[in-house]
Amino acid sequence: MEPQTADRTQSPSSPSSPSLSSSPSPATPGPLASFVRFVVCGGGIGVLSSFAVPLVAMTMPWAVANAVITVASTLLCTELHALFTFGTGRRPGWRRHLQSSGSAAAAYAVTCAAMFLLHVIQSAPGMLTEQAVYLTASGLAGIGRFLVLRLFVFTSGRKSPLRPGRPLLPLPRPVLTQAAVGATC
Repeated sequence: MEPQTADRTQSPSSPSSPSLSSSPSPATPGPLASFVRFVVCGGGIGVLSSFAVPLVAMTMPWAVANAVITVASTLLCTELHALFTFGTGRRPGWRRHLQSSGSAAAAYAVTCAAMFLLHVIQSAPGMLTEQAVYLTASGLAGIGRFLVLRLFVFTSGRKSPLRPGRPLLPLPRPVLTQAAVGATC
């Protein structure tokens, strides 16, 4: 007898028949396609944000404008990552938004730490050195963020490589009879 595992493509009301919803969920893209989509979405929103901050800063202090655009762009990126990058087929809830913003904050902390360490090691680095360190740290933080989002935040709807499928029903346990207990090899 084979153990039954949860199949996410099946309807919760009918475990043996495929879902008959009007809009099928999109196919989950592979790791490379997801990464390309992650870079395009995140990079595109990042470029748009860099133009939006100075425009919004005309009406409020720059630090406030930067914070507003950062929050808005993180929310928009999370929506795009859920629907397009990782193909979950539905909009993210508050939990996913919080997890995604946490990973963005961690990436921000990594780039800040890298720049701080650069200035500790070299008191007056040149602009080219600063850009190289910042872009390297930003790239590494982006890869880390991609992995966190793919493996932990947007895992429902597909099996996580870190969590094996669970049986729906308990597996039958062998019944020990007196004959089986008394028999020795």
